Amino acid sequence: MDDENSNETDSYPTDGVQIEVRGSLGDVAATDWNALNQDGNPFLRFEFLHSLEATGCLGEVTGWYPRYFLLFENKELIGGAAAYIKTNSYGEFVFDWAWADAYQRHDEPYYPKLVVGIPFTPATGPRLLVREDQPWEPVARLLSRAILQFADSESLSSVHHLFVSEREQTLLCDGDNALHLARIDCQYHWSNADYASFDDFLAACTSRRRKTLKRERRHVSDAGLRLERRFGESLSEDEWADVHRFYCSTFDRKWGNPSLTLAFFKSMGATFGTHTLIVFAYDPSDETPDRPVACSVMFQGGDTLYGRYWGCRREYHSLHFEACYYQGIEHCIEHGIQHFEPGAQGEHKITRGFQPTLTRSAHAVFHSGFRDAIENFLKEERPFVQQRCSGLTDLLPFRQDVTLT
Repeated sequence: MDDENSNETDSYPTDGVQIEVRGSLGDVAATDWNALNQDGNPFLRFEFLHSLEATGCLGEVTGWYPRYFLLFENKELIGGAAAYIKTNSYGEFVFDWAWADAYQRHDEPYYPKLVVGIPFTPATGPRLLVREDQPWEPVARLLSRAILQFADSESLSSVHHLFVSEREQTLLCDGDNALHLARIDCQYHWSNADYASFDDFLAACTSRRRKTLKRERRHVSDAGLRLERRFGESLSEDEWADVHRFYCSTFDRKWGNPSLTLAFFKSMGATFGTHTLIVFAYDPSDETPDRPVACSVMFQGGDTLYGRYWGCRREYHSLHFEACYYQGIEHCIEHGIQHFEPGAQGEHKITRGFQPTLTRSAHAVFHSGFRDAIENFLKEERPFVQQRCSGLTDLLPFRQDVTLT
């Protein structure tokens, strides 16, 4: 994908407003963009999105090419959407590899396509951003039409709105003339029932599950490990380098290539402040006891904490659960945060208090034959996902007399 024109601007004048498509947020005022982010989602903040493009995380190396849709009225930014031309399906977490394979088998191009979402981030949030003083639905519809028009003009195969809100999926997919197909999946989210402490949370669990959770935490304490929660602004350059090494180590042990650069993590420390939460684990018996042996990275915004990355240089029993789940739950309880989304997949989260929760996406497929086939597939997939998500609630650790929010 040739990105040499990434800073070009395409304009669509419509009834007194203007929509521009830009390849960078660099010349957009951060305050103007952030005014579109009504719920405080950290991944939609200017600082996060611009850091991705400014620190080498996007472009040819990962196949994400930014195209920001900006809606102006009287030169004031009143709406926007972060979109990306994609040359692969990596880093999306709404899996369409089978669709791409089907296109390939029939000698049809599936890539490039257009994704409206956040790179490498499976977190639900608004995708059609509207300033608070503007009417949401007409502005959102205008953005959606402009996105479809752009994709058609660029001969892209399809448009994919990933991890959208329920309201957005309804707007995009309902109605006789809707061009988008609705898809659902399942994640596992924790909700704060106004717990006074972690022990209060444990008290809501059955005796059997309570013992298991306590035992997992004891494995960590009995190993002599010390856990420390730090906001990003307090980390030194050496500590950010440790964080990045831990992040990369996960890919080294599993598969794929790390997409986020050390410069990105340092940028988060400099610009995100208390929106970035790092959990370090230290082992006093390690030969370098003042350096962490593991860490997890979380982002905070609005009423939600988002768990994103984890890594370690030594294996310890249950440390992953402690650093990625229990420390996050404690942080939410201590700071009155209502929700904790620890990331994609992982049914093991359910027995630790994370409720099965539907996630949503919307897909506009331009090839009529493939659209029909994908629509039939999604109709068959949907009841299985709903049944699975509903059935998994039986694995939750809570007592029967506890009411879940």
